[in-house]
Amino acid sequence: MTEQRPVVQTYTVTGMTCGHCVKAVTEELSALPGVDEVRIDLTSGTATVTSAALLPVESVRAAVDEAGYELVGGGA
Repeated sequence: MTEQRPVVQTYTVTGMTCGHCVKAVTEELSALPGVDEVRIDLTSGTATVTSAALLPVESVRAAVDEAGYELVGGGA
């Protein structure tokens, strides 16, 4: 049996400025199915998401929107 490696994707999120922003975005992204970890870097305005499989960008965008912020582009 082959062990599946996690997928790590980094997204640019605009509008995050403080700890509350980090908490809101982290909570929404963490609620997506298959997400194992979310790391936010306020300095660069990025959210790095580790998940079991590739996440649909539409789902990530909806989660970021729900938190009150905007996803820029797709993700890397």
